[in-house]
Amino acid sequence: MFILTLFVQDREKIPNTFSPESGTTTADFVSFFIFWLCSLPAIWFPVHTIRHLFTVKAYFVPSAAIAFMIWAIVRAGDIGPIIRQPSSLKGSDLAWEFVKGIMTSIANFATLIVNDPDFARFARKPRDALWSQLFTIPAGFAITSLIGILVSSCSFSIYGEAVWDPLELLEKFLDEGNSAERFGVFVISFAFSLAQLGTNIAANSVSAGADLTALLPRWINIRRGGYICAAVGLAMNPWTLLTDNNQFTTYLSAYSVFLSSIAGVIIFDYYVVRRGYIEVKELYDGRKTGPYYYTWGIHWRAYAAYISGILINVVGFAGAVGTKVPIGATYIYNVNFFAGFLVSGGVYWLLCHYFPVPAVSDKWMEVGDEIEDTRVAYDSDSATGSGNGIYVDPMVGKPYKLGADDSKVV
Repeated sequence: MFILTLFVQDREKIPNTFSPESGTTTADFVSFFIFWLCSLPAIWFPVHTIRHLFTVKAYFVPSAAIAFMIWAIVRAGDIGPIIRQPSSLKGSDLAWEFVKGIMTSIANFATLIVNDPDFARFARKPRDALWSQLFTIPAGFAITSLIGILVSSCSFSIYGEAVWDPLELLEKFLDEGNSAERFGVFVISFAFSLAQLGTNIAANSVSAGADLTALLPRWINIRRGGYICAAVGLAMNPWTLLTDNNQFTTYLSAYSVFLSSIAGVIIFDYYVVRRGYIEVKELYDGRKTGPYYYTWGIHWRAYAAYISGILINVVGFAGAVGTKVPIGATYIYNVNFFAGFLVSGGVYWLLCHYFPVPAVSDKWMEVGDEIEDTRVAYDSDSATGSGNGIYVDPMVGKPYKLGADDSKVV
């Protein structure tokens, strides 16, 4: 939409070379590709330097969303009929729809639940990352949902039908508007583009880069991993997920199934099994005698728990895509994130209880704010931990030393 307001007066005049089953059109694909191309430079910068982009986004995007809502209300003359109409569901049907709505919202940021440490590690203190997210995430989702409902309700008063896709509604405003309204669509579309860029960086590029760096640190750093993620994102034809709303929400639910199991293992490992105790230096040591080497370098308890968390939702997921399944499986799948989280976490705790792991504590032992010297990693020449002070920047993969004032010396 942002691209269209810049270069195209009437998108219908652009010949469409895509089939109806593809889920996109030539105009939409060109816009997507230009946005994808413009996103690539943002991946180049280290995580701590792109925080300014998120600062701008935090002010600009909510302001644009509120302006969009006010614009729709003014054009409609009221808030529309949808917001006032009674629910068509009653009793347990209404309750289950409410639960499924919550699960869809959780699935929407399930990625950020799992990769939160990629950003929280930049906080000065653990509580700096806690309280900001504890309030802003629920409030942000609630306000965003309210704005979307109000705007769609207003669209019913304007066009006689509810337009739930904000980009489609902006397109209608664009087709009917004058130059001033065209500028308004441009500003709001730019805000949506900025919001999507920030989401791509936070939920996709950085997380994929960090995970790939941990998997293949000799060949991949965060920057390279981010570009690999961008290439995969283009190759997977993501526009096919938008062929209909049900397919998109089904995809989000399936996404949540896999990520909830990861979150369950992570949370139970830190808070229940280890009780906050981490031997930080050993995390960077690949020796077979290290406490985190496990069995031939594989933590089989975590894998078993992860698969268990997925299996509890598999039957229900089959029902979500059209297969007839028992009603009990459907109910379990309706709470898929919590089911996967609790099952994977519970199985992991049981396995660690009967097959104990090293480096655990019988009481809460989180070090947290007391750590002042972070130079804890072994270097390649050290078997005992008394190395020469050489470290590797995970963003670009270049070695460096620390000076007397702890400044980085390349």
